[in-house]
Amino acid sequence: MTTDTASAPLPLLVLGRGTDLHTERGVECPGDLPAASDPGLVERARAAKAALGDRVFVLGHHYQRDEVIEFADVTGDSFKLARDAAARPDAPYIVFCGVHFMAESADILTSDEQTVILPDLAAGCSMADMAAIAQVEDCWEQLEAAGVAGETIPVTYMNSSAAIKAFTGRHGGTICTSSNARTALDWAFEQVGGVGLDGSGTGKVLFLPDQHLGRNTAVRELGLSLDDCVVWDPHRPNGGLTRDELERARMILWRGHCSVHGRFSVDAVEAARREIPGVKVIVHPECQYDVVELADEVGSTEKIIQTIAAAPAGTSWVVGTELNLVRRLAQQFPEQRIAFLEKNVCYCSTMNRIDLPHLVWALESLVDGRVVNPIRVDPTVAAEARAALDRMLALPGKTHKD
Repeated sequence: MTTDTASAPLPLLVLGRGTDLHTERGVECPGDLPAASDPGLVERARAAKAALGDRVFVLGHHYQRDEVIEFADVTGDSFKLARDAAARPDAPYIVFCGVHFMAESADILTSDEQTVILPDLAAGCSMADMAAIAQVEDCWEQLEAAGVAGETIPVTYMNSSAAIKAFTGRHGGTICTSSNARTALDWAFEQVGGVGLDGSGTGKVLFLPDQHLGRNTAVRELGLSLDDCVVWDPHRPNGGLTRDELERARMILWRGHCSVHGRFSVDAVEAARREIPGVKVIVHPECQYDVVELADEVGSTEKIIQTIAAAPAGTSWVVGTELNLVRRLAQQFPEQRIAFLEKNVCYCSTMNRIDLPHLVWALESLVDGRVVNPIRVDPTVAAEARAALDRMLALPGKTHKD
């Protein structure tokens, strides 16, 4: 699959059906998959990995199912995994058990001699899908027409398509993760005049595609106000904003969000505090601002794992992030009481597309000499996206985790 741009509006596709290779939305998975009920799947996966040996390197994102994580050579967040892949140049095949934008990042960072494989092309990302390149280009044109593009720099969250990362690279911006968003915004505002201790200044950031991470970082860590933040709605003329609103804004937030983290609510936090004595609430910064304000701890997936691992035995936690990870933490740290923040079960439906049948199919195909579901980013797009990633890697500090 080659990633390039498209100008058509995003289609509405049933998950895992239909084809639209220009977006993160689900596409059909070719080939005959093993049945999920096959009792020999685990042994088949072991045999295929053993046959491939060092020729394959399997990456497992923290939000993957346990049945998949079992066969991962390394686990972690998306950018860490992409860099792990780049650090294994002798492995010609990288099987990325994650979602599409992650596999794109791995393809950008790895060598031309390596092939990145996504076991199911339906494993996309709803957040990344909320910012199509045509919409973002149109937004920039309207910022130019409003006379504010010259004092605006884009900062794009890692959870975005290669095309959006390339847009950011073309316009002098940087990528960020949930760990280094503060550092990335500090850098961006320095490029357009800085931010005073009172939040003063005139420069702006166009933050893509997660409005919540952008708002939480700007207000909670940079000292800007909620009034300094406006939301650009790509489905409304001029983003639904007046020229005066754009001129006064410091943060132009794209109207995007994570379908998992966006579901956590103030009611759920308040209920946890009523029902669990002494509970600590820890959430991801992709959660809504009001939820983050009520939490005891806020941090990336890696920080959530590290915080709970370091917590004393007997402590109680409710965790606002993806359910597969929360359940795994509860199993790893039985001496603590660990619960999911929402009572309604909330898996990442697209991340959950990668299951053992798809992994077995991808590995056995390689054993048979067939490469299935390769992710190949257009070279021009890759070069521009790499420029934005390199700016992130040049930021001070070592907080380049998701």
